[in-house]
Amino acid sequence: MIQRVQTIFLFLIVVAMGVALSYPLWEKSGAQSPELAQLTALEYSQQQAVSQQAGVPLSTAPRTVITSVWYLGLLLGLVGLSSLYAIFQFRNRLTQTALCAVNALMLTAIMGIILYRTLYEGKAFGNPADQGSFLPGFYAIIAALVFNALANRFIRRDEKLVRGSDRIR
Repeated sequence: MIQRVQTIFLFLIVVAMGVALSYPLWEKSGAQSPELAQLTALEYSQQQAVSQQAGVPLSTAPRTVITSVWYLGLLLGLVGLSSLYAIFQFRNRLTQTALCAVNALMLTAIMGIILYRTLYEGKAFGNPADQGSFLPGFYAIIAALVFNALANRFIRRDEKLVRGSDRIR
């Protein structure tokens, strides 16, 4: 039924994916004031201070380099949609379990992409010793991993309960 506890966890995954899509995931400040690297669900941007050359006036606007990471946003959206679909598959617990397994794989891939972008590509920006700071979007993804594990646990518990009651009949 839709009022089971795993429904709450699946809905919380949908909310966490909404937070991850709308808030930044990571940022790192550079050595100078306008320098900033930031990772969101759709782009990786770096603002760099423009160096003054001899005889050329300094521009006030920093130079911004934007790299699209649309595949990260796509994976976040797919996790949210599959969790929403799993909520309405309450009559078929095996399908719910399979969707939770797929979500776990996609969330692991998301974490891998984020950690690669921040730890390896972000290291080249600014001070290499500073790793930057993770923001609410990243922590929402971690929360989604926990909610997915809890939802899977309660789905399996319901399946075990139903199989046990069928055995008694």
